Amino acid sequence: MKSFCHYLYITIFFFTVNLIDSQKRNFDIKDGHFLLDGKPFTIYSGEMHYPRVPSEYWKHRLQMMKAMGLNTVTTYVFWNYHEESPGKWNFSGEKDLSKFIKTAQEVGLYVIIRPGPYVCAEWEFGGYPWWLQKDKSLEIRTDNKAFLKQCENYINELAGQIIPLQINNGGPVIMVQAENEFGSYVAQRKDISLEQHRTYSYKIKDLLLKSGLSVPFFTSDGSSLFKGGSIEGALPTANGESDIEVLKKVVDEYHGGKGPYMVAEYYPGWLDHWAEPFPRVSVEEVVKQSELYISNNVSFNYYMVHGGTNFGFTSGANYDKDHDIQPDMTSYDYDAPITEAGWASPKYNALRAVFQKINKENLPEVPKTPNVITFKNVKFSKTLALFDMIKKQNSVKADRPLSFEDLGIGHGYVLYRRKFEKDEKGKLEIKGLRDYANIYVNGIWKGELNRYYKKYDLEIDLKSGDVLDILVENMGRINYGAQIVQNLKGIISPVTIGENEMVSHWEMFVLPFDKIPGITTQSKFIAAKTPVIKEAHFNLNETGDTFLDMRNFGKGIVFVNGKNIGRYWSKVGPQLTLYVPGVWLKKGKNTIQVFEQINDKDIQEISSIDTPILDQLVK
Repeated sequence: MKSFCHYLYITIFFFTVNLIDSQKRNFDIKDGHFLLDGKPFTIYSGEMHYPRVPSEYWKHRLQMMKAMGLNTVTTYVFWNYHEESPGKWNFSGEKDLSKFIKTAQEVGLYVIIRPGPYVCAEWEFGGYPWWLQKDKSLEIRTDNKAFLKQCENYINELAGQIIPLQINNGGPVIMVQAENEFGSYVAQRKDISLEQHRTYSYKIKDLLLKSGLSVPFFTSDGSSLFKGGSIEGALPTANGESDIEVLKKVVDEYHGGKGPYMVAEYYPGWLDHWAEPFPRVSVEEVVKQSELYISNNVSFNYYMVHGGTNFGFTSGANYDKDHDIQPDMTSYDYDAPITEAGWASPKYNALRAVFQKINKENLPEVPKTPNVITFKNVKFSKTLALFDMIKKQNSVKADRPLSFEDLGIGHGYVLYRRKFEKDEKGKLEIKGLRDYANIYVNGIWKGELNRYYKKYDLEIDLKSGDVLDILVENMGRINYGAQIVQNLKGIISPVTIGENEMVSHWEMFVLPFDKIPGITTQSKFIAAKTPVIKEAHFNLNETGDTFLDMRNFGKGIVFVNGKNIGRYWSKVGPQLTLYVPGVWLKKGKNTIQVFEQINDKDIQEISSIDTPILDQLVK
């Protein structure tokens, strides 16, 4: 009996050891190849950012990728999404990164993580927390002690989420990116030497290593920018490169004369700004380029395969010579193969056919499209003027206008108020407007200032006793380019009237709209173009995705059942609807609250439609 038990014990022991060994996996970059468990592996990836998709839909979207023929999902991690305030970290609920990674593994996808700390991504401040700017000793994205300490805190917190899910620990994470598109930043910041730039980027890689991350690292830059962006010990990948020979030449130059070759961002669509045409990339072009990569054994990642939505105040902004800011739209549809609402587009179907050709087995069936509903003519039951709302609110007084950051908020609005003791007439000028403002005198609208159109002044006539109100909106911090280091919001310069006479003695009302104020009373009188909060209630027998029709509205934000679903700017377009995920609706009573800034129409009701409108410029 003893010998039998001993034999049984030995058998179980060796069976367990063999089982553990069989579950050990690895991913390497070696001899010019990606190697998965020692065998050559080509990465066919699609980018999807979990904060842009309700967590209830993560599995559906990942299944859509798998059914298209992809084997990997790539995601950025947004630092400011997880560090909600200094030292307060949140990786739970909608922000549960480990759940997203595990869901990808369950679906059968490997995972590539792009943690930045800078990410761009048309995301607010490129992923940096807004409050970093409050530390005057800190300069982002450079070899700065205070900044690198904050980066170390972030990387260590993030590593705790990722390390247990690396492939060598039984998870699906196969690669991690170091910094992001740093070569373009080096090219734009000529005031910093290449040596100083490299000192910073190498320190970011060292922080990633020090945190315990052990899967291969990579960098991503345009192929002409490797000199500034590549990091020794990380595979260089070429964003947007369509020429295979150029790709091979530049990777070989910076990676020891051999591959593997990867395009970490191939663009099947493009990003969208308010007041500008919706860009599109043809199905034929995307199919042709995908087939070229596949036939040349080039790994690649569709940026984006599914864009999702910039809910709340998460959208960022760009700029160019004609516009001091180009705010990104709420929709991040991106003309991607999988639409904002998770639908299979013609582009998706064409690419699925491409990948089916190289798969011996049939691809999984395409998941069913989520249910879509509509509701019509929901009446607003309450309307409250902003000027009535702030009567119950405390204010901050200062000799000069304070920025959002000085006032302790990152997003939303600030109302700047000044009562005049003497007549003032002339040009009201706010050179430091960040970003959009409506001007009121005694509650009556006088005009609009707008950083997008470089309009910073307005003729004004003030009498003794008049109250000047300036309602300023943060339309999203710049996320790309050299000006990312100049991202304060609100009024960040003196306000002048006439011959450069500075206006002092301001009263400021902070309106972060992290949640919308409950409306307990209604305004009895509302002047034309007064900003208002409107509230409506409606009942549903079934839930499903829908698209709020904002064509009759001007500019503002919308909350549905307490969730900020994003900005609208129907005065300019091209986005004229707002996506409402069905998982955020309820059977029975639902609530819509609209903060309408322009309010130049007497809007009595709101409806939804079953198809988004994302490509109609209004002016």
